[in-house]
Amino acid sequence: MIHRAFQRIWTGIALFALTIIVAVIGYIALGWTFSDAVYMVVITIFGVGYGEVEPLDTTAERIFTIFVIVAGTSSVIYIVGGFVQMVTEGELNRAFDTQRKSRTIAKLNDHVIVCGFGRIGRVLAQQLDEAKQAFIVLDNNPERVAMAETRGYLVHTGSASDEACLQDVGIERAKFLATVLPDDATNVFITLTAHELNPELLILARGESITTEKKLRLAGADHVVLPSSVSGHRIANLITQPTALDVLAQNNERTALNELLTQIDLQMEELEVKKNSRLLGRTIGEVEVRAKGAFIVVALRQLDGETINRPGVSLSLNVGDVLVLLGHEGAIAKFAHRYQYQSELSYQGGPV
Repeated sequence: MIHRAFQRIWTGIALFALTIIVAVIGYIALGWTFSDAVYMVVITIFGVGYGEVEPLDTTAERIFTIFVIVAGTSSVIYIVGGFVQMVTEGELNRAFDTQRKSRTIAKLNDHVIVCGFGRIGRVLAQQLDEAKQAFIVLDNNPERVAMAETRGYLVHTGSASDEACLQDVGIERAKFLATVLPDDATNVFITLTAHELNPELLILARGESITTEKKLRLAGADHVVLPSSVSGHRIANLITQPTALDVLAQNNERTALNELLTQIDLQMEELEVKKNSRLLGRTIGEVEVRAKGAFIVVALRQLDGETINRPGVSLSLNVGDVLVLLGHEGAIAKFAHRYQYQSELSYQGGPV
């Protein structure tokens, strides 16, 4: 519709320009000068009404002037009509889209509310879509909203911490709510608000810090997901299988694995213990304590080539040991810099 309106505007402009050219040439052909012809065309088409530049004595002059008035006025009206059509249809389309979306949301029942369309939110929405589970995405970021709409998801623009927005997406009829924002405080507030609006709602909340889990459960979360912990256990289980060691040894498989982990803001990397490292002689447990939840140790590759899966917390680090770490992107580099370990940070063929 909008395309047709633009086409109409450009057609009107072309007709208007053609009318002016033909009118000027016509008056010149009737014996007028170029300046008189242009002036006559302007005051005639725009209806200024200053009077004729020269007397219109002949029938041909009068008929031609009538043609100029009709053609010029019609082309202007056509152009204005195109603009009106463009504005009207654009507003109507937005109104119809809003009304359609409202009707769809009103029909939702036992659906899932996904609060936040970040990396985890996108993975979650994709899985729900593939499972044919009814869901709606709630986000206040225009770029993320546009991205969700492009993928064909039902989206509502607004803050998930706002009661009115939660009511707009049918929280009283929803079965699940998943708040997967990267900010713990916001997830706690959303959990608390959602639980008050619908005590029967099953709430799944994302937590960045282990200490947040208790707060989320007190706020009303039925399940708390700590991406680093969940993924750590999963990767550790994979490592205990023989095929998992092959995955860690092949660059193309490591890249694919990291791409998967990146979707949930995680990265698996190798960190070698150098002879001047401050971590030399420390235990695995001490390393994880100093990391403060930034990453976990899923494996240890010793200098002699032996790989220890899920190493014990009492195991000490020696020169040449390589730690296989799973944590948030950039967390290992920050940890290394903090403990004067940046210069000794090395990756075995790049990130694992």
